[in-house]
Amino acid sequence: MAYWLLKTEPSTYSWGDLVKAKRAVWDGVKNPTALRNLREMTVGDLAFVYHTGDEKAIVGIAKVVKAAYPDPKAGDPALVVVDLEPVKPLKAPVTLAGIKADKRFAGWALVRIPRLSVMPVTPEHWKILN
Repeated sequence: MAYWLLKTEPSTYSWGDLVKAKRAVWDGVKNPTALRNLREMTVGDLAFVYHTGDEKAIVGIAKVVKAAYPDPKAGDPALVVVDLEPVKPLKAPVTLAGIKADKRFAGWALVRIPRLSVMPVTPEHWKILN
Protein backbone atom coordinates (compact mmCIF):
# COMPACT_ATOMS: atom_id res chain seq x y z
CA MET A 1 0.00 0.00 0.00
CA ALA A 2 1.16 3.52 -0.79
CA TYR A 3 0.17 6.84 0.74
CA TRP A 4 -0.68 10.08 -1.03
CA LEU A 5 -1.82 13.65 -0.52
CA LEU A 6 -4.48 15.12 -2.80
CA LYS A 7 -5.12 18.84 -2.86
CA THR A 8 -8.49 20.40 -3.50
CA GLU A 9 -9.97 23.87 -3.30
CA PRO A 10 -12.81 23.40 -0.78
CA SER A 11 -15.02 25.96 -2.52
CA THR A 12 -14.86 23.75 -5.64
CA TYR A 13 -14.85 20.28 -4.05
CA SER A 14 -14.39 19.69 -0.34
CA TRP A 15 -13.90 16.78 2.04
CA GLY A 16 -17.56 17.24 2.97
CA ASP A 17 -18.55 16.84 -0.69
CA LEU A 18 -16.65 13.56 -0.87
CA VAL A 19 -18.31 12.31 2.33
CA LYS A 20 -21.74 13.27 0.98
CA ALA A 21 -21.10 11.63 -2.41
CA LYS A 22 -19.61 8.46 -0.81
CA ARG A 23 -17.54 7.95 -3.98
CA ALA A 24 -16.01 10.40 -6.41
CA VAL A 25 -13.90 10.64 -9.53
CA TRP A 26 -10.78 12.66 -8.66
CA ASP A 27 -10.30 14.71 -11.81
CA GLY A 28 -8.98 18.05 -12.99
CA VAL A 29 -5.30 17.15 -12.66
CA LYS A 30 -3.15 18.47 -15.51
CA ASN A 31 0.38 18.82 -14.11
CA PRO A 32 2.64 16.08 -15.58
CA THR A 33 4.20 15.18 -12.20
CA ALA A 34 0.81 15.05 -10.49
CA LEU A 35 -0.55 12.90 -13.34
CA ARG A 36 2.40 10.52 -12.97
CA ASN A 37 1.56 10.23 -9.28
CA LEU A 38 -2.10 9.50 -10.09
CA ARG A 39 -1.00 6.75 -12.47
CA GLU A 40 1.00 5.13 -9.66
CA MET A 41 -2.02 4.85 -7.35
CA THR A 42 -3.46 1.39 -6.83
CA VAL A 43 -6.68 0.13 -5.30
CA GLY A 44 -6.41 0.22 -1.52
CA ASP A 45 -3.91 3.08 -1.35
CA LEU A 46 -4.80 5.78 1.18
CA ALA A 47 -4.69 9.52 0.58
CA PHE A 48 -4.88 12.58 2.74
CA VAL A 49 -7.37 15.14 1.44
CA TYR A 50 -5.85 18.60 1.76
CA HIS A 51 -7.89 21.80 1.55
CA THR A 52 -6.07 24.61 -0.22
CA GLY A 53 -7.12 28.28 -0.16
CA ASP A 54 -7.63 29.89 3.22
CA GLU A 55 -7.60 26.57 5.13
CA LYS A 56 -4.29 25.04 3.98
CA ALA A 57 -4.81 21.89 6.03
CA ILE A 58 -5.13 18.12 5.79
CA VAL A 59 -8.72 17.35 6.77
CA GLY A 60 -9.50 13.72 5.93
CA ILE A 61 -8.42 10.33 4.62
CA ALA A 62 -9.73 8.73 1.44
CA LYS A 63 -9.14 5.33 -0.15
CA VAL A 64 -8.42 4.64 -3.82
CA VAL A 65 -11.19 2.31 -5.02
CA LYS A 66 -10.38 2.41 -8.76
CA ALA A 67 -6.87 2.85 -10.11
CA ALA A 68 -5.99 5.41 -12.78
CA TYR A 69 -7.97 5.40 -16.00
CA PRO A 70 -8.43 7.96 -18.81
CA ASP A 71 -10.50 10.97 -17.77
CA PRO A 72 -13.86 10.34 -19.48
CA LYS A 73 -14.57 14.09 -19.67
CA ALA A 74 -11.21 15.20 -21.06
CA GLY A 75 -10.93 13.58 -24.49
CA ASP A 76 -7.16 13.39 -23.91
CA PRO A 77 -5.77 9.94 -23.01
CA ALA A 78 -2.85 11.58 -21.17
CA LEU A 79 -5.25 12.92 -18.53
CA VAL A 80 -6.20 10.33 -15.93
CA VAL A 81 -8.45 10.11 -12.89
CA VAL A 82 -8.90 7.78 -9.92
CA ASP A 83 -12.00 6.94 -7.92
CA LEU A 84 -12.01 7.63 -4.18
CA GLU A 85 -14.16 6.85 -1.18
CA PRO A 86 -13.92 8.68 2.13
CA VAL A 87 -12.43 6.74 5.04
CA LYS A 88 -12.51 9.17 7.96
CA PRO A 89 -11.97 12.79 8.88
CA LEU A 90 -8.85 13.66 10.85
CA LYS A 91 -9.50 14.27 14.54
CA ALA A 92 -8.17 17.79 13.99
CA PRO A 93 -6.99 19.43 10.76
CA VAL A 94 -3.22 19.42 10.26
CA THR A 95 -2.22 22.83 8.99
CA LEU A 96 0.47 23.65 6.50
CA ALA A 97 1.96 26.05 9.05
CA GLY A 98 2.26 23.18 11.53
CA ILE A 99 3.87 20.94 8.93
CA LYS A 100 6.36 23.64 7.91
CA ALA A 101 7.27 24.20 11.56
CA ASP A 102 8.21 20.51 11.97
CA LYS A 103 11.74 19.82 10.66
CA ARG A 104 10.81 16.20 9.90
CA PHE A 105 8.84 17.50 6.88
CA ALA A 106 11.51 19.82 5.43
CA GLY A 107 12.12 17.61 2.37
CA TRP A 108 8.49 16.74 1.65
CA ALA A 109 6.95 17.93 -1.63
CA LEU A 110 4.17 19.74 0.24
CA VAL A 111 6.84 22.05 1.67
CA ARG A 112 9.22 22.11 -1.32
CA ILE A 113 6.74 22.11 -4.26
CA PRO A 114 3.62 23.72 -2.81
CA ARG A 115 1.71 23.89 -6.12
CA LEU A 116 1.88 20.13 -6.78
CA SER A 117 -1.66 18.77 -6.41
CA VAL A 118 -0.93 15.03 -6.05
CA MET A 119 2.11 13.84 -4.13
CA PRO A 120 3.40 10.76 -2.33
CA VAL A 121 3.54 10.58 1.45
CA THR A 122 6.18 8.41 3.09
CA PRO A 123 5.01 5.80 5.60
CA GLU A 124 6.90 7.74 8.28
CA HIS A 125 5.13 11.00 7.46
CA TRP A 126 1.79 9.17 7.29
CA LYS A 127 2.26 7.85 10.81
CA ILE A 128 3.17 11.28 12.14
CA LEU A 129 0.21 13.02 10.48
CA ASN A 130 -2.46 10.37 11.06
